[in-house]
Amino acid sequence: MTYQLTAPLLDACVLGVVEKEDVYGYTLTQRVMDVVDISESTLYPVLRRLQKSGLLETYDEPYQGRNRRYYRITPPGREQLYFFREEWKLYKEKIDSLLGGWINEQTGFYAGT
Repeated sequence: MTYQLTAPLLDACVLGVVEKEDVYGYTLTQRVMDVVDISESTLYPVLRRLQKSGLLETYDEPYQGRNRRYYRITPPGREQLYFFREEWKLYKEKIDSLLGGWINEQTGFYAGT
């Protein structure tokens, strides 16, 4: 992808994945990496930071003789995700206004102003 992924946007992506369901680290990183071009080694510090900030919490579950660490969004994490979503809407609207058009969600084609 051409555009840089900033730390707040990456935080928002991780919180968005975890909001849907509790997920263990490997699955979470794969879901994010399926959408954005980022390395697995970049995501684990993000997870630790979100956990340290109280936006995520972890718990371990046994799986095939080993423990998997699962991540769960906290109430403050949901509030932060809501904030990120509102900020994203505003940011996207501003960028769309500069680009002079939008993509029709039904057809997938550019629709000029």
